[in-house]
Amino acid sequence: MEDLSTGPQDEEYPVDARHHDVSPDYQTLARNNDRLASALRAARQELAAVHDQVRQLTETPNTFGVIAAVNRTARTVDAIVSGRKLRCSVAQTVPLACLSPGREVVLNEHMCVISSESFDDVGDLVMVTDFLDDARVTVRVRDEDEKVLRLAESLISAAGKPKVRPGDIVRADVRGGFAYERVEREDTEELMLEEVPDVDYEDVGGLTDEIASIRDSIEVPFLFPSHYRAHRLRAPKGILLYGPPGCGKTLIAKAVATSLARTAAATTGDVEARSFFISVKGPELLTKYVGETERQIRKIFSRARQRAKGGMPVIVFFDEMDSLFRTRGTGRSSDVETTIVPQLLAEIDGVEELDNVIVIGATNREDMIDPAIVRPGRLDVKIRISRPTRQGAADILAKYLVPDLPLDRGEVERAGSRESAVDTLIRTVVERLYVRDEDAAQVEVTFDSGDTEILYAHDFASGAMLANIVDRAKKLSIKDQLAGLPGGLSRRHMTVAVEDEVSENASLHSAGTLEDWERLIGRRGQRITRVHLLRKQ
Repeated sequence: MEDLSTGPQDEEYPVDARHHDVSPDYQTLARNNDRLASALRAARQELAAVHDQVRQLTETPNTFGVIAAVNRTARTVDAIVSGRKLRCSVAQTVPLACLSPGREVVLNEHMCVISSESFDDVGDLVMVTDFLDDARVTVRVRDEDEKVLRLAESLISAAGKPKVRPGDIVRADVRGGFAYERVEREDTEELMLEEVPDVDYEDVGGLTDEIASIRDSIEVPFLFPSHYRAHRLRAPKGILLYGPPGCGKTLIAKAVATSLARTAAATTGDVEARSFFISVKGPELLTKYVGETERQIRKIFSRARQRAKGGMPVIVFFDEMDSLFRTRGTGRSSDVETTIVPQLLAEIDGVEELDNVIVIGATNREDMIDPAIVRPGRLDVKIRISRPTRQGAADILAKYLVPDLPLDRGEVERAGSRESAVDTLIRTVVERLYVRDEDAAQVEVTFDSGDTEILYAHDFASGAMLANIVDRAKKLSIKDQLAGLPGGLSRRHMTVAVEDEVSENASLHSAGTLEDWERLIGRRGQRITRVHLLRKQ
């Protein structure tokens, strides 16, 4: 037999040569194999991604619900799902600590809670009308439709008390039955400043007689209603404070609210009793949209009634009342008063009684207010807040000049004590401001009756003016200290402050119209026909 392992072929192609010739083929195959393996891996990844997409597209959608109650022992929750109340199990992966009433949760196709979400951030705006308990409130949804809602955790304090009050606007999921947050309504909130005042009658200086009249008219009927009922008397629905600007009308209204609350607390024994003071920016109620002002007035009184439900007094204070409720038919403000005035009258005289709600109006042109508003049975009590007398000015200054202020050492030594030094400073201001001589004469006014009158500096005095005089003197004292001079308030500071204040006011008054002068002087039924300036500017 022929040996196939040897022969001419072996001689022509040696083994080393054959190995050398196939080596490039191995390298090519290896590279091709690597490329094929990479392609297979990429295809496998793409296939897995396609499988994930198919699984997601065919997966049963999850459902959202709102927790109504949590049973931590049984590890279940009562959830509101599409308007239905269901009892659902909680997956072991979901911590019970993150579950609370009002919070949204995600449920799988078996209605098992698989994750916890945050509180819902959208919903309906409703008004709180009353409390059923610390966790439930009644709300007005629309028109007169009322519902009961639970308060979410976000509206309950750490002490377990609600963070809302009757009259508040809250965002709620009416279908789910939860209220989530308090919402400020810009259209009405910006027109009202609601606060619990902390102003005593003692903080009001120079108005002793006026305060006594107000207390007799407002506080006695509120604190002793049985006596009024026995005498068949009706408590006044409101009062009108009129007089020149800056004389304390707003301060008195706040003091009324504070006094009513404190007296009621002492009478009932409720230490948490308080009052509310709703200050309405009258001119800003006027809008160009028909019916909008009337809607805002209704909103204001609706809020006042809600605040007063607990038996606490609510003061609705209309400042600059003449700008909003002018006499109908005067042709001013496009006669918008023809609808605004009746709306206010409807709120005062309406079917819904204004129990514990007192309307206080303030104006320095009471003759321009519609007579129907100030007639008996509406704003029953009318009290003039006059400019301060000499004694009244001293009382007002005593509120701002106190013995613990920095006083000039020489003033204290001459007076003998800090209290006496303060009295000296007060007398300096009063004597300089209330002097009646040729130098102090400001203007000569002529009325439509032909009468003339000379007005002096004190005829323009007000509580605001006196407070500003004290502030000017304090600034002068500070400037002296910064300049290296002896510090502390002195008679010189007070005299310069009075002169500067009087001169500045005279400059401002010189540019006013006749109507501005009538408003400034505050003389009822007297129209000014001419103003002659006597003080050189």
